[in-house]
Amino acid sequence: MHGEYKQCIVIREDLKLSRGKAAVQAAHASVLSYELAAIRDRKKWKEQGQKKVALKVNNLEELYKLEKEAKKLGLPVAIVEDAGLTEIPPGTVTAIGIGPADAETMDKVTKHLELL
Repeated sequence: MHGEYKQCIVIREDLKLSRGKAAVQAAHASVLSYELAAIRDRKKWKEQGQKKVALKVNNLEELYKLEKEAKKLGLPVAIVEDAGLTEIPPGTVTAIGIGPADAETMDKVTKHLELL
């Protein structure tokens, strides 16, 4: 039925987050969207080595557009809002996690994005 599974983590480029901050936001996005995925998709993704792809968007508008497209296809999608304790104001949307899900479906939403 389905082949390869993956998860995509998308970070906002315009925030100019430090590498450490971006890594933490990516981790949040990964866990949050994983928790929304169907159990069978989680299982297949784990069996295949938990493939993750780190991508970027230019701004918040692009991030929300991506979220909308992913939801339209029924993909698990989670928005990350920062607590605001370090580099950016509280409630700043920093990242989005999509999947794990079938890579073919994921590509319909993420294939055009650049790697982080």
